[in-house]
This record gives sequence, structure tokens and C-alpha cells, in this order.
Amino acid sequence: MATTKEKAPKTGGTAKASKEKGSAIGVATDSAPKAVEGTPRLQTYYETVVRPRLVQQFGIANPMQVPRITKVVLNVGMGEASKTPKLLDAVVSELALITGQKPVITRAKKSIANFGLRTGVPVGASVTLRGARMYEFLDRFITIAVPRVRDFRGLANKSFDGRGNYTTGIKEQLIFPEIDYDKVEKIHGMDITVVTNAGRDDLAMALLRELGWPFRGETPVPMA
Repeated sequence: MATTKEKAPKTGGTAKASKEKGSAIGVATDSAPKAVEGTPRLQTYYETVVRPRLVQQFGIANPMQVPRITKVVLNVGMGEASKTPKLLDAVVSELALITGQKPVITRAKKSIANFGLRTGVPVGASVTLRGARMYEFLDRFITIAVPRVRDFRGLANKSFDGRGNYTTGIKEQLIFPEIDYDKVEKIHGMDITVVTNAGRDDLAMALLRELGWPFRGETPVPMA
């Protein structure tokens, strides 16, 4: 009785597909990917509405002198990170969820005996956002996260450093909707620094005000 040979399935296509899939995943997890589609709406609003308003308000003749935001820095300090690495891992995960970018672990630059610090010990995490990701974060921070602050009465309008950079602090990371309350290891705050090329506080304040920044005692400018 003749027996038929069963042909083994070809695995070349599957391996090729797996390889292509793996490469696609590698592209998707780039350290600084671009916007998936189109331009963030806050960036479009700045280019079409805010820039002309600032030019008219301050009489700026050179387009290169119009103030703009260059980067946004989020910084979380964890003094107990050296003793409880699990907390630092949770902070890194939360910052990645909030910003969509992998944070950098900050380390002590010098030893301080009174605080039990040694050089190189991890003390927190930070993220620097630029480009499309920066505008997307600012849009979510202004329109979604800030209104969730308990007893919110506006952000301070005196937190400029004299060179057009603004820093504000939040007490709880829970204001960001990306954070799952049930998975939070510890409630902590963070500092958010908005860096501009204005060089002056009045220009930087006008820029943030036109973008809808909720300064204390003022009604935010609605985005058209």
C-alpha cells in the first residue's frame, strides 16, 4: 500500500513576516518618534493665531524674534530612591505613560553626608520633550490635567526666572488621566519647566497666555 508524503509547511514566509514585524516594533519604540499623523493642534494654533497676535502686540519686525517654546522638562525627585528602587521604577513607568517618552534617571552629582547621599546614587527621573510631543503634552496639560487639580485657582504668574522660562509644580501625579489610581505605588509631585527663547518674562508670559495658560486671577484665552 503506497503511502503519501506530507509536505512540511514552509516557514520562510513566516520568518520573514516575523522579522518585518520585529523591525516595525523597533521603529515604533523609537526614543523620539514624530507625530503619527498631521500636526498637533496646539502647534497649528500657535503658528496661525498666536504668532500674528504677538507680532501685533509687541511690534516685532523680525519673524525670528517671535517667542516660541523650545522644550518642556518634567522632573521628579525621589530622595528615597536609593533605598527603595521599586518606587523609582514606578516613577519611571508613570512618566513614560504621561509623556509617551522614556525618562532618564537622574543621579546625585556629589556626596552629602547629612542626607545620606553618595555620588552616582539615583535620586529621581526626568523627561525632556521637544517638537510634536511637546505640543501634545502641553495641550493635554492645559485642557485636561490642570482642571483636575483639587481646589484649582490658577497657576502662579510669578514663576518666571527672568530669562523667559516658567516653572510650576504639581502635588499629585493623579491629575493626569493616564495614571491608574489602583496601580499607584506612592503619590508624588513633579516640577514642569517650560523653556522659551523669549529672553524676557513679559514676552514669555504673553506667549503662555495666548496659548491658554490658566494664570491665577485671569480667564484663560480659549483656543479657537
